[in-house]
Amino acid sequence: MTSSFSNLGLSEPLARAVLEMGYETMTPIQEQAIPVVLQGKDVMGAAQTGTGKTAAFALPLLQRMMKHENASTSPARHPVRALVLLPTRELAVQVAQQVELYAKYTNLRSTVVFGGMDMKPQTLELKKGVEVLVATPGRLLDHIEAKNTVLNQVEYVVLDEADRMLDIGFLPDLQRILSYLPKQRITLLFSATFSNEIKRLASSYLQDPVTIEVARSNAAASTVEQHFYSVGADDKRRALHQILKARELRQAFVFVNSKLGCARLARSLEREGLKTTALHGDKSQDERLKALEAFKQGEVDLLVCTDVAARGLDIKDVPAVFNFDVPFNAEDYVHRIGRTGRAGASGLAVSFVASSDQRLVADIEKLINTKVEIEPLEFDDERPRISEQGRINDGRRMYREGAGDEGAMAESRTNEVARPPRERQDRPERRERREHLPHRQAHAPRDPFFDLPYESNAAPGAQPVWEAAGKTVPARSGVSANIKPKKKVAALFKIAG
Repeated sequence: MTSSFSNLGLSEPLARAVLEMGYETMTPIQEQAIPVVLQGKDVMGAAQTGTGKTAAFALPLLQRMMKHENASTSPARHPVRALVLLPTRELAVQVAQQVELYAKYTNLRSTVVFGGMDMKPQTLELKKGVEVLVATPGRLLDHIEAKNTVLNQVEYVVLDEADRMLDIGFLPDLQRILSYLPKQRITLLFSATFSNEIKRLASSYLQDPVTIEVARSNAAASTVEQHFYSVGADDKRRALHQILKARELRQAFVFVNSKLGCARLARSLEREGLKTTALHGDKSQDERLKALEAFKQGEVDLLVCTDVAARGLDIKDVPAVFNFDVPFNAEDYVHRIGRTGRAGASGLAVSFVASSDQRLVADIEKLINTKVEIEPLEFDDERPRISEQGRINDGRRMYREGAGDEGAMAESRTNEVARPPRERQDRPERRERREHLPHRQAHAPRDPFFDLPYESNAAPGAQPVWEAAGKTVPARSGVSANIKPKKKVAALFKIAG
């Protein structure tokens, strides 16, 4: 096997694109997988995230499809021959962009379909004919049912990030999609981890696959420096500021566990002077793509996100990842920190551990088979400061969002800053007017009579007043004396006895 792309024997258009992208030496997964795929064998590949799995399957598939390349404008001459399935929209867009770059000097067409956007533009692309279709399972089924695409000539199927697709419940969709495909095909399964579920999926749909595992399952990249700091929930933002400043970090991912927490943290960091954007599942697809593009272009310092961004996103030269919240699922920890230290580069992964996170940290230790040392973090004297304008605009919102004591303090500071100086002066006429207000008057002293216990003035054994009055109604036989007798009413008809 060779470690240089120049020795792979790729066709001239592909080789030119690879050279233009600056690819020289292959990563371990590429070195082992590309020759096997070129031979037409099924592959079950596992590698650490960020090691170049996309090129490991895209380049050999494009090379094998070069025999079908043609310049015809007829859609019939461009049927779908390779299908790439991915779990998230962001990952689908990223893989489609990579495929397009690899095939830029060929006549092979590619497109991507995913949910959260109008189907019409995607339908127009599919109707033109494409050789490589990158898709998320749900949206692909929509197009299949609408008869916008036909998959009866598919020769290659790629299941990328397969473990994630199973985690989020895509197995029934995968089974439906695979039922539309020809039985004779090459199937490639790539995943950052090998679980028992993945092995069962492989045994069902792969034929004598070649297993390629270039790293220990569920291992974190060795180039990532990992730290766990003991930080209280109220001090996490302060700790984030301090580490960013001490390490001189210009960009970082900040992962949280909930969509609501993601939005709140992004707003708070923005108020504290950091260029921040949020990425979570409740945002529209257009907003998510804009947030990613801004982060890639360096317009944003921090990308605060949920685990929707934990898998497969390839953003080069991101120096650090912060786990603002320890992930509930230990496997997500490996994927989160895989956003840094990609393709052999060094990276930093920092996790803030609260007192309630001990069990989650123990799960991470068990998964990565490494003892985690939780370090104390000493804070500087200065806290992150919020501008006066930020206090005026956002203090009340911080309080409503449940920011705890800090929110209450911000509310108090807001009222103080927003009030003009002349109103804050305690002028004599104001003080005199307040003294005459009804709600400012002192309460009258309480009558001690109302605090005494009840005492009766009657002599012991005396008959109650209401009985001594002698005005009770004489009792009738079998009827209580307190029940009034029924009033007689005249009848219209007399019933014969």
